[in-house]
Amino acid sequence: MEGVSPKFVLPETFDGVRMEITGQLGMIWELVKAPVIVPLLQLAVYICLLMSVMLLCERVYMGIVIVLVKLFWKKPDKRYKFEPIHDDEELGSSNFPVVLVQIPMFNEREVYKLSIGAACGLSWPSDRLVIQVLDDSTDPTVKQMVEMECQRWASKGINIRYQIRENRVGYKAGALKEGLKRSYVKHCEYVVIFDADFQPEPDFLRRSIPFLMHNPNIALVQARWRFVNSDECLLTRMQEMSLDYHFTVEQEVGSSTHAFFGFNGTAGIWRIAAINEAGGWKDRTTVEDMDLAVRASLRGWKFLYLGDLQVKSELPSTFRAFRFQQHRWSCGPANLFRKMVMEIIRNKKVRFWKKVYVIYSFFFVRKIIAHWVTFCFYCVVLPLTILVPEVKVPIWGSVYIPSIITILNSVGTPRSIHLLFYWILFENVMSLHRTKATLIGLFEAGRANEWVVTAKLGSGQSAKGNTKGLKRFPRIFKLPDRLNTLELGFAAFLFVCGCYDFVHGKNNYFIYLFLQTMSFFISGLGWIGTYVPS
Repeated sequence: MEGVSPKFVLPETFDGVRMEITGQLGMIWELVKAPVIVPLLQLAVYICLLMSVMLLCERVYMGIVIVLVKLFWKKPDKRYKFEPIHDDEELGSSNFPVVLVQIPMFNEREVYKLSIGAACGLSWPSDRLVIQVLDDSTDPTVKQMVEMECQRWASKGINIRYQIRENRVGYKAGALKEGLKRSYVKHCEYVVIFDADFQPEPDFLRRSIPFLMHNPNIALVQARWRFVNSDECLLTRMQEMSLDYHFTVEQEVGSSTHAFFGFNGTAGIWRIAAINEAGGWKDRTTVEDMDLAVRASLRGWKFLYLGDLQVKSELPSTFRAFRFQQHRWSCGPANLFRKMVMEIIRNKKVRFWKKVYVIYSFFFVRKIIAHWVTFCFYCVVLPLTILVPEVKVPIWGSVYIPSIITILNSVGTPRSIHLLFYWILFENVMSLHRTKATLIGLFEAGRANEWVVTAKLGSGQSAKGNTKGLKRFPRIFKLPDRLNTLELGFAAFLFVCGCYDFVHGKNNYFIYLFLQTMSFFISGLGWIGTYVPS
């Protein structure tokens, strides 16, 4: 027995069982693949290709319109009647309409001074301006700070009112609705809304109110957002690219062709009579701004977008805050579409093509299809076709169409053209949450009315050169707080598909799949950096 070393030996029956199970699974796969898997996956490919073509047509249409608008359309002050309001010593301030400024807040410790200070600095007669701070804060310290700031401005002769409620029923919509019920508001003709991080320039009202004064069919004038922290980190750069396309193209096209677009919830001026005629603010969805806009439009009111009138604001600079915001922005429109589609169809006050625009273009393609095709096609169906080589995806659908769509999307932010590839990967990651949110909204599931206020860090102060206390590295969380299991799960799925394509595939999709895997993995660990207060 010398020289014989002991070793662990598996029973022969174990290897036999293992081979038998593997063989049975392989046999089941082969039996199911041809009659079930292949037809279903092929159908999914056709549906995704159809959605891609729909999205491409929408992007091309808007691209053509925006070129025509820039080349041939008249400027807003030429298309509509516009006469600047001049100070008159004889008339005093009587030629200025009374304007209400509403600033809704909720625990806005970092930014409350910015918005209040900017509103109080508006160039408008003090006796014709009412500033209303609608504070729903639950933090007693923050409430006291905001109230003291209002008192400080009131002592300087500013007509500013600090309003609180006993509860947060209706969230932002409830606060705005409650604010319009105050007795001192009855003599106001227009209301301008600024979220807590928005900072209008002093001439904001002088450049916007005349459109409402001299064009009685206009209900809303919307200004463009300008982002003070777009260079803060890669996350804010990606957001800037998406939102710039929205403002540069989508809002401009809607305003120029149908005098309709979705109110952005802030940096806009409403005719109070139009709000009342449309039924006032409603809290039935998380997009109360879009809800009001659609209802007002169905009653024949027109909207005007002013791209050259810009208001400084802050982008979410933490991935957690951005995810909550995108859930609200994706779930709300889908839920509103569910509630209003039949009302839009039955409406008799707007023309047929405007109904088509609102239902098909504004809601269906932009708010639903755009999310679904990005996630379903590029993150699910395309990787699955690698595991099932019998299903083919034409190169025009997998390469050419997404390339054209991406190039058209890039026109909003030319300075970030070099980040276009990163933006694609990031948008694919976010399409996972947007698709999930649209489904929740369409079926009105559990989180359909979830409202989480987007956290702000007060980055607007850094725009004035105050960069003290900002660090250029990610916030350090405990690992369990940072794990996003959905992203990590899809990272694993895409990695497996990429490895299979590297070994057996012929289309070299593994290059894209491995890069997309990294994007999902980085997002899953929360490694999207930001500056944070020290």
